[in-house]
Amino acid sequence: SEAWIEGRKPLDLCVSKAKNEVGRDLMAGKLATLWAKLKKPSVKYSLIGLLSTGFISGILFWGGFNTGMEATNTMTFCISCHEMRDNVYQEYKKTIHYSNRTGVRATCSDCHVPKDWTHKIIRKIQASREVWGKLTGTIDTKEKFEAKRLVLAEREWARMKSVDSRECRNCHSFDSMDTEKQKMRGAKMHKIAQDEKQTCIDCHKGIAHTKPQGMKEDADEDL
Repeated sequence: SEAWIEGRKPLDLCVSKAKNEVGRDLMAGKLATLWAKLKKPSVKYSLIGLLSTGFISGILFWGGFNTGMEATNTMTFCISCHEMRDNVYQEYKKTIHYSNRTGVRATCSDCHVPKDWTHKIIRKIQASREVWGKLTGTIDTKEKFEAKRLVLAEREWARMKSVDSRECRNCHSFDSMDTEKQKMRGAKMHKIAQDEKQTCIDCHKGIAHTKPQGMKEDADEDL
């Protein structure tokens, strides 16, 4: 009957309230158990002590790792070996990327190392080949370097083209160019590059270093 149902409502409310209280007690009990486990000692140390040590050690490792990685992006590091200092660095010092009227200098890492962390790590792994070359002395003389210049250049050009000259675009972009302030030939070539979906390295291979002998473009021009 309706009267019987109405009489049951207070009881239902009491049961529901009791269930909620039991649920809260269970949750509090689980949290207390978890905290007790965290404080419970292992053979020598508490679990919370071990976790804290691991957390702090992780921060120190990560900080040291990133500090070391950034140190390899400095100009000092790049020219610390004579292969770079005596060859490409001397060429680079004669270019606008090294010295210009605005005083803005593009360093080695600005052109050859991605800025975002993921691609930077990949590039650093790729650079292990260069370390091997240093250890084995494949380019430790001017003659050896010139003999491999084309291979080394083509490898880097291919990398840059595969990422749409990503490092160049950190400073340069078609959207920010005012072609009316460019020389006629430059404005024309940039328009063609946009129309044909070309990337920076397609035309600017000799922008910071001497072009290698035997380039395909040179051979095509001689035909």
